[in-house]
This record gives sequence, structure tokens and C-alpha cells, in this order.
Amino acid sequence: MFRGNQIKTAALLGLLSGILVLGGYWAMGNEQGAIAGLLFAAIGSFGSWFYSDKAALAAYQAQPIAREQSPEIYDLVADLAQRAGLPMPELYIVPTQTPNAFATGRDPNHAAVAVTQGIMQILSKEELAGVISHELTHIKNRDTLTQAVAGTLGGAVTFLGRMLTFGALYGPVNRDSRNSGNPIGVLVLVVLAPISASLIQMAISRTREFSADRGAAEITRNPLALASALQKLDSVGRKIPMNGNPAFEPVLIMNSFSGGGLQSLFSTHPSTEERIRQLQEIAKQQQSNTNDTTVAVQ
Repeated sequence: MFRGNQIKTAALLGLLSGILVLGGYWAMGNEQGAIAGLLFAAIGSFGSWFYSDKAALAAYQAQPIAREQSPEIYDLVADLAQRAGLPMPELYIVPTQTPNAFATGRDPNHAAVAVTQGIMQILSKEELAGVISHELTHIKNRDTLTQAVAGTLGGAVTFLGRMLTFGALYGPVNRDSRNSGNPIGVLVLVVLAPISASLIQMAISRTREFSADRGAAEITRNPLALASALQKLDSVGRKIPMNGNPAFEPVLIMNSFSGGGLQSLFSTHPSTEERIRQLQEIAKQQQSNTNDTTVAVQ
């Protein structure tokens, strides 16, 4: 499943980049448009690689904490990071009663985990360990970078469409020239490409959440604790929504407004019910493996 999710993510990122490049080509009618789209993709990806951690932490006003300030949570993160084979990430507290958490950073050596004040008040130690392990899995899988790049590429599609539309409306147009802009290409960039980019970005986010849930279950060997935590986060989060830039919603462990059916296509997270169901299946698999091992030893 993990390898399949990785392949799916790579394919979705490639499709997102392809929309940007082809959209530029169609809109301008020549190779310069494709080059412009490629440059937007490259520059945006580099910028998100370097600045994504600072932007996400600033968006939620996260404050760094040292071990002296909160030794219990600090030691818990350190222990789980060691189990996951990761260096200790920087630890941040978000000053809000909304229970949530997120990880950010361009790689495991430049990573941070942020938890809200609210999440530490409503979760047990085992449940909090599940949430933190989920975030550490995002770091280990470099999902924090993937999400940043996907968000930047999606934004670049919209920006490029607006820029080229402005040029088509107010710039010189020579309809007899082979190099003139393609009206259909402009329409694609203005209307269809941003919608497609958003759907792809959200699909990437949902895929990475399932992988992180599985990774947390492997680290803690207690998937039901994470399932219990998700249930609490979903219930309380609906009453106290997380305030912040909507662009950073994919990095959060929980978006309490995720739904099913067609609504799920426009959600940054899978439904809580589906995540809990998969965690319960993992718990059954772990129990079955334990029983098989016990029988083999006997």
C-alpha cells in the first residue's frame, strides 16, 4: 500500500506540473508559453522547498518551546522520533483551544512538529502519541515537502491563468499570427485548470493522510489510540474550527469538515469514518500477526 501511495502521489504531482506547462503552451500558442509554465513550476517548487516551514508556522502563530517549558510533550516527541529513526524535530505550540497538529519542513533535518494547546488538553498520552507519530511519518515520507510543492504548483496555475488572461484582454492581439494566444487555452487556464489543480492537490493530501495513519500505527503499535484521537479531534473541531490560512489546511492532521460522496473530492482530508475504519483494520492485522507469532513460538 505504501509503495502504491508513493506512485500515486508522484503521478498526481506530474499531472499538476503538466497542467501548468500545457496550459501555458495553449494560452500563448507557442513554446514560450510552455517554457513560462515550466519556469513557474520550477521557481514555485524551489520556493516552497525552502520557505514552506516558516510560512506554515507563521500562519498559525506557532511558538517554539524548549524541554524546560514542557518536558512531558518534549520527551514524548523525542522518544517517538527515535522509534521512527528520525532526528528530533523542533517543537512548537499553537496558541489556540482548537485541537489539531501539523508537521512542516523541507526534510527530516529541517523539520518541525506543532501541536495546539487544545489537543494537549483533550487527548490521553497514548492518543497524543498516535497524533505525533502521524506527523513524524509525514516528515519521514517528506509529505511536508510534497504538500508545499503541490500547493505552490496549484497556485501557479491560477496565477499564470490570470496573467495570461490580462495579456489576452489588454495586450496586442494578431489573429493572423501563429504565435497569438489561443482563446481556448486561456479558457482552460482561467476556468478548468484551477479546478483541476485544486482537485489534484486535494487528492494528494488525502493519499498522504492514509499513509501517515499507517505509519503512526507502525511506530506506536497502537492504531486504535490514533483512531480514538481522530474521533475526538473531529467532534471538538466541529465546535471550535481552526483559524488560519486555508492554503495550509492540508498540513493539519484533521479537517473537521471533510465529508463523503462528491464532497470528498473537494476535501483536503479523507473522512474521519474512513480513516478510523482503516485503522481498525490495521489493528486486526497486527493482532492476527501477533497470534500467528505466538502459535509459531509454541
